[in-house]
Amino acid sequence: MPTARLIRGAALAVSLALLPLATACSSGGEDGASASSKPSKISDAPAAAVVAPAKVEVIANLTGCKPKIRIEADQLRQGLCHTKKVDYLITTFPEEKYKQTWLDSAAIYGGKYLVGTRWILSAKEPEMLEQFRTKLGGTIQQLRGIGPTPAPSTS
Repeated sequence: MPTARLIRGAALAVSLALLPLATACSSGGEDGASASSKPSKISDAPAAAVVAPAKVEVIANLTGCKPKIRIEADQLRQGLCHTKKVDYLITTFPEEKYKQTWLDSAAIYGGKYLVGTRWILSAKEPEMLEQFRTKLGGTIQQLRGIGPTPAPSTS
């Protein structure tokens, strides 16, 4: 299952490269909040000023890893970090609108993400996001996902 999250992230990144073509003709207004995300508390982490906005390598350095760049595109850069505790993806965006498009696309899969100014961090172990938030700032967003919800247990 953890590998599936990384694969979904890569699939989202590829689909994001095609989204500007689909959204170029759109003239909808921005309300600044996604209906499928629920931000949590914001941190005053000292490194937050350095991170927002930053390069994958800067964020990775602040979290104690040397990233392996997986995607290098006009709309985003993504690096994979592998540590003894957790594997995680750092995705940065040249503009805030690309980050929001990525979040909107990721909403169908659900999950927790640490979201900052023009960057997103996703971990195989979502409970690690709080530790990263204390170093990087940002907010933890829970995306709902789509599909059937499990029926309540009768036992």
